[in-house]
Amino acid sequence: MGLEEKQRQFNAAMELYSTRSGYKRFGVLVSFANVSLQAWLVWCTMSLPIGIAGELTALLVAWLLADFVNGLVHLYMDHNDHYDSFCGPLIANFHLHHKLPRYGQKSLPVVYFIESGSKVWLVPCLALLAVAAEFFGLHPVLFHTLVYAGILSSVAEVSHYLCHNSISPAVVFLGNCRILLSKRHHAIHHMQDNVNYAFLNGVTDPVINLIAARFPRGYKQNTDLHYATYSGETGSHQ
Repeated sequence: MGLEEKQRQFNAAMELYSTRSGYKRFGVLVSFANVSLQAWLVWCTMSLPIGIAGELTALLVAWLLADFVNGLVHLYMDHNDHYDSFCGPLIANFHLHHKLPRYGQKSLPVVYFIESGSKVWLVPCLALLAVAAEFFGLHPVLFHTLVYAGILSSVAEVSHYLCHNSISPAVVFLGNCRILLSKRHHAIHHMQDNVNYAFLNGVTDPVINLIAARFPRGYKQNTDLHYATYSGETGSHQ
């Protein structure tokens, strides 16, 4: 399909996103579902103590797992150009994070909630985890790890926000320690092509980059071109 047709599809999808309030309401619903399930699962972990060593292990594994999984989702979405599908307006809106990488200023709790609305995939994952814990008796350390990974998937959005919007010494320090996302590391994603998709801390990017190499077109010569003629709203980052 030609570039002009993809640009037409993109503009049509964004017109739907901008004029039909249902898409934005859907994002709020997804945010509410994710945050509610996260709170419930944290409550469930309180009845399954695993000790300090278990907690540290669960947090470390969850930090790596969340970075990797969210990076893979980012990789998939940056190459997704199905603008004429039912989810097309959401896909098109997602691509605008390359057009305007800086977010509008918001408090961190608001960022956590609002940006959790882009994680449609996380809702069934958290719901299945709640069901599995109830009926299949997951090992407590595994359960804690998966719960923390689910929460850190939303924290990744906050980390990404801080990477783009904050010059706080504390944020820079945490980025340099690779606890949060480093500005220098993430800048490569925007300056180069098809690399550094992870956005919690970027530690798993070497593995994700190997997977991304299987998509040789990248996004700069593909989906980044699709919004070239778009001049409307700039999406959820406003």
